[in-house]
Amino acid sequence: MSDDFTFHYGPQLVSGIGASANLAPLLPDGPVLFVTDANLRALGLTDAALSGFAGRELAVFDEVQEDPSEASALGAVELGRSIGAKAVIGFGGGSPMDVAKAAAYLLGSGEPIEDIYGVGAATGEGLPLVLVPTTAGTGSEATPISILTVGETSKKGIVAPALYADWAVLDAGLTTGLPRHVTAATGVDAMVHAIEAFTTKRLKNPVSDALAKEALRLLSANIRAACDTPNDLAVRDAMLRGSYLAGVAFANAPCAGVHALAYPLGGHFHVPHGLSNALMLPHVLAHNMPVAREMYAELAVEIAPDLASLGTQARAQCFVEALVSIAADIGLSPKLADVGIEAGHLDLLADEAMKQERLLVNNPVPITREDARRMYEAAL
Repeated sequence: MSDDFTFHYGPQLVSGIGASANLAPLLPDGPVLFVTDANLRALGLTDAALSGFAGRELAVFDEVQEDPSEASALGAVELGRSIGAKAVIGFGGGSPMDVAKAAAYLLGSGEPIEDIYGVGAATGEGLPLVLVPTTAGTGSEATPISILTVGETSKKGIVAPALYADWAVLDAGLTTGLPRHVTAATGVDAMVHAIEAFTTKRLKNPVSDALAKEALRLLSANIRAACDTPNDLAVRDAMLRGSYLAGVAFANAPCAGVHALAYPLGGHFHVPHGLSNALMLPHVLAHNMPVAREMYAELAVEIAPDLASLGTQARAQCFVEALVSIAADIGLSPKLADVGIEAGHLDLLADEAMKQERLLVNNPVPITREDARRMYEAAL
């Protein structure tokens, strides 16, 4: 870790039960583009937020799907332009928030979307943006990253400080109605963010380390209860806070191999992102162990303080085992075969993983195509 670093804390933050009903004061006057998905709208989760804009012009774009497409972002931009939007709200899981980030930037800058993919290509200024997560998982409300599916299966990232929201609003009351499997998968996604931020090869720093540790402590202590007693608001609040802190951490100290190997599972087989991470996590941790052992040992104490008396090797191994146990306890499938992936798919997955250069460059141990194929095979 270098002694020199820069750190961006991201959006300003509002946290509290019911906070999502009072979004209008966070935005300038003028028409507002509200980006969400049809399911959240049908469930009534958007009602309180929308009612707070009575008397103001507001257009709702709810055509966001899982693994959101470039087309959905462009559709949101088109709707925003039609009302002369002066601000954007992203309300939902990672998909609506990613679409909202891209749309807010494109509406403000006027650039074509093909010019802003990659790291640091978006250098203009977007519209004011408020993000409201409805899952404790992606941390998208805290990051300057938008991941879109281009074409049928290719995922591309827009990564630039201009995509940071002005405000993130954490309202744990929005998360109580999530199905157990969504709570489980998104919670593991957040834990992976914390782990990868702490162990990343590039841009690791003391501030992101502190946030990643606290995030992992909150998430690991509460994820089982969030699945078992979903209406416990104190538990839900702790999960949402942990997810946000992990988001701030990995926005500064970027994700790596677990995400690189997870993305092809979503792009080609539509495996939910959090579950994709859970499936690949133990195998990438094992691959990284020679270099990351001491870091895993340090993180182990955040999950289980009673491990502190053990040696580095034992603590690091217990860390991996504890994560596997958490995934099992909350009901996540442990094998790729459980989500319809077969041996005949391994070459495709390995080829696709190698395209995730933005993530692979951050992994503590290099991952070759042969390494990726071996890890997918181990996950079968």
